[in-house]
Amino acid sequence: MSTYPLIADHGLIGNLQTAALVATDGTIDWFCAPRFDSPSIFGSLLDDDRGGHFKIKPTADTFTRRQLYYPDTAILVTRFLTESGVGEVLDFMPIRNGTVASDRHQLVRMLRCVRGEMTFALDIAPRFDYGREAHEFHIIGEDGVVFEGAKTVLSLSIVREPEDERLARYHMSSEGDLHAELTLVAGQSRGVILETGQPEEAHAVRVSEVWQLFDETVRFWRSWLAHSTYTGRWRETLQRSAITLKLMTYAPSGGIVAAPTAALPEQIGGERNWDYRYTWVRDASFSVYALLGLGFTDEAAALGRWLSDRVHEGVGGEGGPLNIMYRVDGSSDLTEEILPDWEGYRGSSPVRIGNGAADQLQLDIYGEAIDSLYFAGQHGVEAGHQGWRRMCEVLSWLTDNWNQPEEGIWETRGGRQDFTYGRLMSWVAFDRGIRLADQRGRPAPLERWRTERDAIYSQIMDAGWSEERQAFVQHSKTDVLDSSLLRMTSVGFISARDPMWTSTLGAMERELVTDSLVYRYDPGASPDGLRGAEGTFSLCTFSYVDSLARAGQVEKARNTFEKMLTYANHLGLFSEEIALTGEQIGNFPQAFTHLSLIDAALTLNKELDKR
Repeated sequence: MSTYPLIADHGLIGNLQTAALVATDGTIDWFCAPRFDSPSIFGSLLDDDRGGHFKIKPTADTFTRRQLYYPDTAILVTRFLTESGVGEVLDFMPIRNGTVASDRHQLVRMLRCVRGEMTFALDIAPRFDYGREAHEFHIIGEDGVVFEGAKTVLSLSIVREPEDERLARYHMSSEGDLHAELTLVAGQSRGVILETGQPEEAHAVRVSEVWQLFDETVRFWRSWLAHSTYTGRWRETLQRSAITLKLMTYAPSGGIVAAPTAALPEQIGGERNWDYRYTWVRDASFSVYALLGLGFTDEAAALGRWLSDRVHEGVGGEGGPLNIMYRVDGSSDLTEEILPDWEGYRGSSPVRIGNGAADQLQLDIYGEAIDSLYFAGQHGVEAGHQGWRRMCEVLSWLTDNWNQPEEGIWETRGGRQDFTYGRLMSWVAFDRGIRLADQRGRPAPLERWRTERDAIYSQIMDAGWSEERQAFVQHSKTDVLDSSLLRMTSVGFISARDPMWTSTLGAMERELVTDSLVYRYDPGASPDGLRGAEGTFSLCTFSYVDSLARAGQVEKARNTFEKMLTYANHLGLFSEEIALTGEQIGNFPQAFTHLSLIDAALTLNKELDKR
């Protein structure tokens, strides 16, 4: 287990259809292709023996490592410093017509020596389909190797000039893995290009061609980032979060995955290990706010279309006309299974792929979806007639179904409850539907919607409020606090200065906040059907910042925000949760965390400007 790197010791690269994690020691230990939700090719992050990897590191006994992003891009630079020299690995994925779904993707790994001399060791051990698909290898002269399984093909092409001397020494193992050593002196560059799908035959690639790919990739990211209109505080932090969200976007559909990883634990050694490589309606909805807040209207429009398509299709299961999550292409087959032989990250089993929560009833998603479409409409991204009709059908379903127990936002597996947050977002759904109908002159059963909206309001104020706690609580049968309710002010349900809200915020601070970090709820007081505990939830911490700022506690909000930024990794990336040790845990990087970071920064910046 000691061989596993920290979750935070990774950077993310990608090409808007899939992505890979690169550890600070130069190992690609997570890569799925051709899509985010495809089976893994490299997966040693979840099983060091069975998962497969692509390692590059110096052969020196001791070395120092550093990692950074090439400025304003998603190109990752991993640096190695030894007594004999300094070397670098540049990792990136070229973006070629990312909006067209393809099985062919390139992953470039350029090696160069910038000072002295360095010998690199390369270890390429693919394990197709989570290690379940055996492969053979074919050596193509001295210019490449093809790894071929029954359904998967991966080619490796050598980067060098035709007249260059052969610097690499390599051999193939009996398991079909490639082991090589490469010695470079200052100024020399070599590398490899991995290509998935049915690529052309592996061949030598000129160094100049790779630098051209590098330049094109730099231009893509800097051109995209230039669309940002944000000029306030923490600009570089928000730009890195925006790039991270873009990396987690499946461009052919516009959907955004909750995280590019699966089964990273919420507690080391625990069972809370979920597959996040899918698009949640909730995450997609929140993405619209964050991206529009930074000025990325094209991405927000694409997410709006993705949401509209899901609403229009209406192919949900037991949870109503919408599922809570979908595959990146919009399909809904997310059957959950366990990889029985996989150890899991640092012994955290089971390793789950697929997600059995897909058919849960989570009523909040309807409010989040309609609110995001309403918000997008306020920024010029409007739904058409058919979209409006489908929205009315969704609200018609919600009219008959909002007042029932559900699983809730946290996807608990301990039974359905009348979660206050689900009621809150159902209120939002009707409220935004009413506003859209009034503002756009759209036909709608407004009296019925107003009746339901007001009934939900009354129920929250009566059943969701605890006189004993002087706070809004998780659901009507408990006095447990729930930080999902931090959104009550941001959606306009209650004033941020209302005594009922300030009392709730104070109760949360006493019970759920620990040195600026915020728990979702207390699972000991509100059993969720799972063993073990979890860390503080980073989304909730940033939501707490937002709530403090809206409530006029701007200094506390700023201090909390600045503290939270210290828990980012060396690249500014956040996972889902923070452990008691300060270690990042849960799937990584997590879209929800970066979305809430952006939202909190936008709100806090606005409040600071008022002073």
